[in-house]
Amino acid sequence: MKGILIRWIVLAIAFGITTSLVPGIHFEGDLLTLFFVSAVLGLLMAVLRPILVLLTCPFVILTFGLFIFVINTLMLYITAWIFPNSLRIDTFWWALLASIIMGIIATVLGAILGEE
Repeated sequence: MKGILIRWIVLAIAFGITTSLVPGIHFEGDLLTLFFVSAVLGLLMAVLRPILVLLTCPFVILTFGLFIFVINTLMLYITAWIFPNSLRIDTFWWALLASIIMGIIATVLGAILGEE
């Protein structure tokens, strides 16, 4: 249970930092909304992402894993579709940049906080 909470906090912090760094990703809401959107994004990453990785395995292998960022971008788009009033994405390229930055921040924060 502690591991899930740490992952959620890491994702929320990474998402918050990313939305303030990337000009094409617009988040409107308070801290509670940020945690709620992060929880939904985390659920999508935990449930839908492994299925998409499995279905697109040849692309992931051919691109040496870089296609994972495209899958993460799709997760951001689905989250923006679920929360149209809180999260808006201008273009695919901003979403791709956001997924790369969010992945880097989440990895660094996870290592610092001892995420399993």
